[in-house]
Amino acid sequence: MSRNLYQGLLWVFGLGFAVAFNLIVMPALLRDGDILGAFAAGFVNPYASGYALDAILCWCVLASWVAYERATLGIRHGWIALVLGVAPGVATGFAFYLLLRLRQQAVTAPGTPPV
Repeated sequence: MSRNLYQGLLWVFGLGFAVAFNLIVMPALLRDGDILGAFAAGFVNPYASGYALDAILCWCVLASWVAYERATLGIRHGWIALVLGVAPGVATGFAFYLLLRLRQQAVTAPGTPPV
């Protein structure tokens, strides 16, 4: 896969999820105004609970990765991905982090310390 295709897919998936989230979730959230109730609604049955738990733990994996690469590779601004991982969601935060990482690694030449 080419770098341009990879970046394009990350943009499509990350922004695509953000748009879908806003179209699906935001009208109900604005109508009800209950953020905790919206979170709890992800656990209304065993299937929804499985998907919700998967998303929560994927965010935890992303947070671990961001912290590790900050310390080892010097990848900066990963915290933005973690905020995006909370809202609109992990798909957007993860795509953002991969794009951020790709950009920062491209700036760093092999054998030189990260910027």
